[in-house]
Amino acid sequence: MVPRVTAAELPDLGDVASSELSPLIERRLGESIMREIRWQDPAYLDDPEIEDYVNRLGRRLVTAGPAPQQEFDFFVIRDATLNAFALPGGHIGVHTGLILAAESESELASVLGHEIAHVTQRHIAQLFGKQSQTSMVMLASLLVAILAARSNSQVSEAAIAAGQAGAIQSQLGYTRGFEREADRLGMQTLENAGFDVRGMPSFFQRLQQSGRLYENNAPSYLRTHPLTGERIADMENRVGQMRYRQVPDSTDFAFVRAKLRAASGAALDAVRDMESVVAKSGGDAAAHYGLARAHLRAGSIDEAGRIVDGIRRDGPPSPFVEALVAELKRAARDPAGAVKILEPAVQRFPEHNSLRYALIDALIEAGRAPDASAMARGTLHGRADDARLWGFIARAEAARGKVTAQHRAQAELYVLRGSLPAAIEQLEIARRAGDGDFYDLSAVDARMRELKAEERERRREEGRSPDR
Repeated sequence: MVPRVTAAELPDLGDVASSELSPLIERRLGESIMREIRWQDPAYLDDPEIEDYVNRLGRRLVTAGPAPQQEFDFFVIRDATLNAFALPGGHIGVHTGLILAAESESELASVLGHEIAHVTQRHIAQLFGKQSQTSMVMLASLLVAILAARSNSQVSEAAIAAGQAGAIQSQLGYTRGFEREADRLGMQTLENAGFDVRGMPSFFQRLQQSGRLYENNAPSYLRTHPLTGERIADMENRVGQMRYRQVPDSTDFAFVRAKLRAASGAALDAVRDMESVVAKSGGDAAAHYGLARAHLRAGSIDEAGRIVDGIRRDGPPSPFVEALVAELKRAARDPAGAVKILEPAVQRFPEHNSLRYALIDALIEAGRAPDASAMARGTLHGRADDARLWGFIARAEAARGKVTAQHRAQAELYVLRGSLPAAIEQLEIARRAGDGDFYDLSAVDARMRELKAEERERRREEGRSPDR
């Protein structure tokens, strides 16, 4: 499914006759597209554990790059094609197929570093800025086409035909100059972050070979990132001038790949596939983890538990393994047991936000809604745009019978989904609930005034009169 981006849903771009979009407009445009992806596109991978890993990897690169303070958001698309893409405002998507195709963590990091460079150098803003103000429909179609091109060439062609093919096709790919600059900065970022710079030319060369083998079905990444022999030769020359560094992959990289592989295809086929991987890998913990996950998918909870117990006994501690043990407890209808696993895991691996999400969820299921609400609210500080946390708060407050608090949280969830009328309606329900104190109701009223003002402004930008 392609995100349903239309001209009416785009933010007011103001005067885009200049050479590039302003940072503010670029961010608003990116947020608009991301709402469509997160809430409308079924290919969006809503897996906190995998998204958490990609963001940790991305932040490591951003910190070592030319704009360490710039905000980025990394997310994953469930798609077997080899692709990654950057959207306006620092949102970078990665296909599951690309993660599985990377033979080392440095190879995966090289693609992310390349995409980060496109953002920091404002290549996307410059491409969009060249669109004239008279063609809002063209811009909307361009966004659809860029997203569609990642996996479905037929949908992409239809989108392009509907939105003035020639002009849009000319913008689907980065220019050679942009690509060379992203290669150079991406490679420097890769080295600064402590990765093996050889990962970049090796992975891009493999992509190019795939394109030659399947000329009519080249990797999606090559369609939007023109790759030439000259670029690869330039990468190899740069690598030759850099210090040799052998970098082992993190265990997280192996566990993420095993989890994705275990989730592919039919459940029983996944079991057989992971059994083959285990047989080839010997005592590899990630391979056994993948097999345990495949058994869980197939409904063999006891077998999955037996395997994961062996991993815990024989291998080093892993947040992925602890999360799976807790998941097996919940599958066996023992949420209290899951809480006992997750509480020390959160303390031991504080950088893994996915463990905190799992613990909050398990607390609600175990009948400890007050603890879940307190933990979610504590985690929310500095992360007010975290939809998962607002969803947990709404569930926890509902379990406590706190109607005002429940609908206040639900309102924030609707705000993040881009539905201000629904958010205002939730606040009105909260106002009428009758179980809020003076401070609660004052906060509800203040937030309602704020959202109504935003809704009036949005309607003004769309050229409609606000409701009175």
